[in-house]
Order: sequence, then structure tokens, then C-alpha cells
Amino acid sequence: MTTIPASERKPLRRGVFKLTITDEFSSSHCLRNYDGPCEALHGHNFVVEAVFEGERLTQDTEMLMDFKDLKAHLKAVTDKLDHTHLNNVPYFQRRNPTAENLARFIYWELGRLMAGLPATVYEVSVYEKSTSKATYSEVL
Repeated sequence: MTTIPASERKPLRRGVFKLTITDEFSSSHCLRNYDGPCEALHGHNFVVEAVFEGERLTQDTEMLMDFKDLKAHLKAVTDKLDHTHLNNVPYFQRRNPTAENLARFIYWELGRLMAGLPATVYEVSVYEKSTSKATYSEVL
């Protein structure tokens, strides 16, 4: 039996599954300290893309998590934002309701809801329109 020298061994890889879902919500906002038309009251039909990750599939269904359950968690968060004026949401009374801050808010809220479940939030993207998105994730 030939032994491969440590310097030539490939590092062990960890298998990870990623699941992606989307949701939409409509709301208005006014960007503070912004020199342009977006400082005035305006609205968007936001699209949210949430990516979840995990390493183990269930024994019975061989799924990381059911898409239906992931969608329900995301919907629970976006329902808090749908048809609101974002500037009036407590989190955005101290922070500018930008796409970046929206992505972070949704990421954190999803993370709280997903605590203890087999999938964790990997990243969240918020689209203001099809050509503009902001993504938030946390790295170790």
C-alpha cells in the first residue's frame, strides 16, 4: 500500500446543501441623507431571495428542509414589511431603509426564526428592481 505524502493530500471537503427561495412584498420608504429623488416618498415591489444551507438530509424524506417550511418562515418576515412605510418600522427608525439594511434585517429575522432547525440562513438578497440588488451574509 502506497502512502500519499501529507504535502500532496487534498484537504477533506465538507458537503453542503443550499436551498434558495424567493418572496415579494410592496412598501414605501424615504432615504435619509440622500441627495436625489429617492429622498422623497416612493415605493418598490421588492423581491427577496433567501439562501439556506445545511449538511444533513433527513432520513425519511432525504431533504434538508421542505421548501414549503422555508417559504413560510420567509413569509413571516416579509409580511411584517408588506404594505408598510419602512421608515415607520422600529428597526428603520434608527437606520436608513436601504436595500442593504433591508437585506440585513431580513437575514437577522430569518436567523432568529430558524434557530434550532436543520437549515441555517446563508445569505439574503433584496431586489429593488430586476437590475438592482443588495446581498447580506455573515462570514466566520
